[in-house]
Amino acid sequence: MTTRLFGQKITRREDPRLLTGHGRYVDDVSGTAIAAAFVRSPHAHADILDIDVTGALDVAGVIAVWTHEDLPGQAAERLPMLIPHPSIVAPHTGYALARDHVNFVGEPIVMVIAENRYIAEDAANRIEVEYSFREAVVGVEASREGTRIVHEGMEDNVAAHIVQDVGDVDAGLEGAPHVLELDLEFERSACMPMEGKGIVARWDPGEESLEVHSSTQTSTGLRAVLAAKLEIPLTRVEVITPDVGGAFGVKINHPWPEELAVACAARALETTVKWTEDRREHFISSAHERAQTQWVKVGFDDEGRILGLDVKFWHDNGAYLPYGVIVPLNTSTHIMGPYVIPAFRVEYWSLYTNTVMVTPYRGAGRAHAVFMMERTMDAIAAELGLDRTEVRLRNFVRDFPHPMGLRMQDGAEGCIDSGDFVTSMDKLKSIVGWDEFETYREQARTEGRRVGIGLACYIESTGAGPYEGGHIEVESSGRVNVWTGLTTHGQAHATVFAQIVADELGVPLETVHVKTGDTRKLPYSVGTWGSRGAVMAGNALHLTAKKVRQKALRIAGESLEADPEDLEIDEGMIQVKGDPSASMPLAAVSVLSNPLRYAFDESARAATQFAKDSAEDEPSIGPGEQPGLEEQEFFSPLRSTVANGMHAAIVETDPETADIRILRYCVVHDCGPMVNPLVVEGQVHGGVAQGVGGALYEKMAYDADGQLLNASFMDFLMPFASEVPHVETDHLETPSPLNPLGIKGAGEAGTIPAATAIASAIEDAEGIPIRSMPLDPSTLWHMRTNHAAGELNRSR
Repeated sequence: MTTRLFGQKITRREDPRLLTGHGRYVDDVSGTAIAAAFVRSPHAHADILDIDVTGALDVAGVIAVWTHEDLPGQAAERLPMLIPHPSIVAPHTGYALARDHVNFVGEPIVMVIAENRYIAEDAANRIEVEYSFREAVVGVEASREGTRIVHEGMEDNVAAHIVQDVGDVDAGLEGAPHVLELDLEFERSACMPMEGKGIVARWDPGEESLEVHSSTQTSTGLRAVLAAKLEIPLTRVEVITPDVGGAFGVKINHPWPEELAVACAARALETTVKWTEDRREHFISSAHERAQTQWVKVGFDDEGRILGLDVKFWHDNGAYLPYGVIVPLNTSTHIMGPYVIPAFRVEYWSLYTNTVMVTPYRGAGRAHAVFMMERTMDAIAAELGLDRTEVRLRNFVRDFPHPMGLRMQDGAEGCIDSGDFVTSMDKLKSIVGWDEFETYREQARTEGRRVGIGLACYIESTGAGPYEGGHIEVESSGRVNVWTGLTTHGQAHATVFAQIVADELGVPLETVHVKTGDTRKLPYSVGTWGSRGAVMAGNALHLTAKKVRQKALRIAGESLEADPEDLEIDEGMIQVKGDPSASMPLAAVSVLSNPLRYAFDESARAATQFAKDSAEDEPSIGPGEQPGLEEQEFFSPLRSTVANGMHAAIVETDPETADIRILRYCVVHDCGPMVNPLVVEGQVHGGVAQGVGGALYEKMAYDADGQLLNASFMDFLMPFASEVPHVETDHLETPSPLNPLGIKGAGEAGTIPAATAIASAIEDAEGIPIRSMPLDPSTLWHMRTNHAAGELNRSR
């Protein structure tokens, strides 16, 4: 029998092509395209009084210069609010090119089209824009005060506000023997994919059609919005996503202003126009994430069991809100984590500021939720003098499914569908040596070293709907072609999806070839985000492969004169069970599935009209059937699955310099049955690397005027390989009842709890409450100084 591929550690099939320079990215498909460059606002908040483009028009090689007035029809209107939500009270989105006002440094104002990018940039530098300056609103506190307003016509800066609750929180807090309050803060950060955004738009005047190559996370979404904004039929627009050099959430927004402007220019000029984002543009005009100010009030009993939890937080969503409130919504719905909390209330305000807008970054708000809940758990343990793991064990959910009572980002009520948190904790403690750590601490202390251990638990809603699809075709050569509408930017789809399909069809892995992100083949898709690829497209392809298999067995049964129920597929051969002599290759079935008039090769002869006796009472293709060994199917879940896990870190903090070094990092992870454990571990390791960045390095530093002070890799820090620890992993596989494969998402698991686990470890090493992240050595050194001064004052 064919070796089962589901669950096997198969190396990534796409890597040899990518690592040998044979990848094909947006910038590689432009050919002889002309190029766009943009004039961007150098000011965070200003009125545009005048734009003088005459200097650019004199530059040889300039083809066109566009301001907002040149945008046609719907393209001149505001960009769409992609995800409307009841909490949004003041929706504001920007324009493809700024109209009358600018609201953050980096907002595009003028587009220059020239023979090449060099000429376009030179011409853009000659354009003069006259401004009337306004005071900028920067940071949560300034926005919350409301003395300065970002958008005209608003009385405050509140973009969205909502309260969700479960149980009687006030009664829970009033009846609790112990009550604590915590003030917490997460600072603004950003993901930095190796490849920035990019688009190549080609207009065909004869067909009146638009073909777009884009480094996007949702080719179908971009297709739909471009058709709407350019006011052309959807069938006249196609979007292809080639190889993508990383995304991490920033490329899920669509359309970016530049994408719409470039597409409009391609149509107007009846040619191909390209734009590739440079690194500074990415810093100042692509989306950021993370910034929140948080307040927690918790009531608990003498055993550390939570009786009531009241949470308020204020989220900085930047100047505009095109992607809705997914980040703060995810924060609000994940705070309870893996715990039984009988009374819970969360209230959030999403606030406008004169900074780059906020959209999801790997984890998408969940890291903030973990920070609130897990810092609270550690505070309870400290207050009661209990072990931090014991407090968690006493609060864990033990019965599944566990309704959460909150409406999640997919519109459905959240429910933890599966898990075993007690076993996960046992595994984590064993791996990291939790119970033996005090011995290690004492040894380190004798050596003049300062070490600490910390942990963080989390849940993650994954595999959100509404649907995803798959299309499978078996060629007459035996090659299996697989398409899904998802885009790919590092997730090993070519490997994992091939494993699922090969298993169900009973064919060798090397015969399966996966393509993603091309609306020409599969125009219905939602996109790649929220750890949904394997759950959604994986199950869709599993169901599609089942249909192909059933069709193949039916056709083969007719040829072999056998009941399809008595047939099996092994290594691409269809045979009678227990009798390999009665068999035929799947390739031959593909030939027979398509009745032919013409024999284009020897194999095709078997499907022509005179190859067999005709059935006078039956047509060649029966009612409801289609020619070809080819099927399409979609998967739509009732609600999101919920993955979970726990991280532990051991850190060392230098007594003199306050340098922070991660000595060990351990992960226990539950994403249900793993299609490919090697890929899952890679996702976890990569996620931890970004989590380390969010904990210790990545911080977007704005001044009071809205100027980004560290808009280059000289000043914006990310961890090198030398700063990313070896990640020790173990896995639990509790199947989800919500999909045929029982799988849950894994893509963001490494990032979500990392900053909190590291914060817990630093607090344990230093004996100083850690209430804000990221944390660098300079900040820690000052915290030590202030803490020592406070201790001295208290002793007096």
